[in-house]
Amino acid sequence: MRRTLLTPLAAGLVLACATASAADAPTVIPAQAVKTAEQLRDRAMHDDTAYRIVEGLTTEIGPRLAGGPNDQRARDWVVAKMKALGFDKVYTEPVSFPLWERRSESGAIVAPFPQKLVLTALGYSPATPKGGLTAQVVAFPNLDALKAAAPATIKGRIVYVGARMTRQKDGHDYAIGSAVRMGGPVIAQAKGAAGFLLRSAGTDPHSRAPHTGVTGFTDPAKAIPAAALAEPDADQLERVLAYGKPVTVTMDLDCGLAGTYTGANVIGEITGRKHPEQIVDIGGHLDSWDPGTGAIDDGAGVAIAMGAAKLIHDLPQRPDRTIRVIAFANEEMGLYGGRAYAEKHAAEVARHVLGTESDFGAGRIWRMSASVKPQARDAVAQIAKVLVPIGVAYDPDKPGGGGSDLSQMHGKGMAALSLTQDGTYYFDWHHTSEDTLDKIDPQDLAQNVAVYAAYAYMAAQARGDFGSAPGAFAHDGAGE
Repeated sequence: MRRTLLTPLAAGLVLACATASAADAPTVIPAQAVKTAEQLRDRAMHDDTAYRIVEGLTTEIGPRLAGGPNDQRARDWVVAKMKALGFDKVYTEPVSFPLWERRSESGAIVAPFPQKLVLTALGYSPATPKGGLTAQVVAFPNLDALKAAAPATIKGRIVYVGARMTRQKDGHDYAIGSAVRMGGPVIAQAKGAAGFLLRSAGTDPHSRAPHTGVTGFTDPAKAIPAAALAEPDADQLERVLAYGKPVTVTMDLDCGLAGTYTGANVIGEITGRKHPEQIVDIGGHLDSWDPGTGAIDDGAGVAIAMGAAKLIHDLPQRPDRTIRVIAFANEEMGLYGGRAYAEKHAAEVARHVLGTESDFGAGRIWRMSASVKPQARDAVAQIAKVLVPIGVAYDPDKPGGGGSDLSQMHGKGMAALSLTQDGTYYFDWHHTSEDTLDKIDPQDLAQNVAVYAAYAYMAAQARGDFGSAPGAFAHDGAGE
């Protein structure tokens, strides 16, 4: 038989057509993988591995302020725990960031009715002068009112913004609170304010535990002392202001930047059997604010991912792709761990098949959404079908963002899910001394693990990809 030889051009065209055909083919999850995912789901609902992880982390380590005294201890703890759980590969990747320290804080109304105020310094706030900052208060009901104010009404005063959040299942009111906390101090400083106070970005009107969190200050030379008032103390300040008399407040903050710190993302892997270079990303952030023990923000997220990976590890056979768990460094002060991870792995984004992380407490997951290529929508629907029996609804019209830190990898082009937890009470405790283990319901946590284990395994077994490629989802509108 005479053999016909292809020219280099023809061979290239054949290869290109084959590649295009593969890219256009629908992504499918095999029936056996679906069955195994259902078994993982059911097993996870009765597994306490994640609860024991978050219990140990919050008990043996406690608060994990980025760069603080427990930062290294927490990383060492997670490395040891991942190894004890049998992860095939455990390592760290360095992350550097500005080191901010909190030492002490207090506040009071000086006049017309002297009394103590319960407050907490905000991240990147500088210290007040020795002896404190005392000035007249000028109040605004919301951020727009502050933006519209004339600088002459603000200069030399302490700005107070009293915007309120309310409880929402998806936590969308946090957009109000975080905008005031991040943008308010910057706007106030630019208009000549001496200091800044806000009503805590929280939803429990009865708690005297103020909510800390980061500001938008990026230049220490353009930063003013900034703090959050506990909700009842904000109410009290507003009642005093309502008398129509000049109100003077003092705030005494000992905090500020103290150089640069190098921490690390902690990474553990369950190595893929067929395609070890292809990765399904899950995780949470290891750092926390210092008033509480970081149980819901975000010890739970780290524990959920580790617990899910452990269940997959214990299967009789390794998954086809690698399951990677990332405990991110310093999410709270500016997504430093997520940004470092995305920069380091951007060139290989096509190998990151699908990803999402948990960073919204430990309430039950009730909604799934996705940013994937059109040809992978049926595979996402297969994942969704497995999750329906444990209360998760699929919204095919809403994009997925990957969660806080993995939103950075999504921005590079990684296909991503959003697995939305019930956050009705999350902002009662978020960033406060009330962020402690008792806020976690073990059964709710187990449901989260069931979702993550089933999703991660099915993504690892999928025939075809989910569309990860450089810049693939630049305009999908996902917001985390």
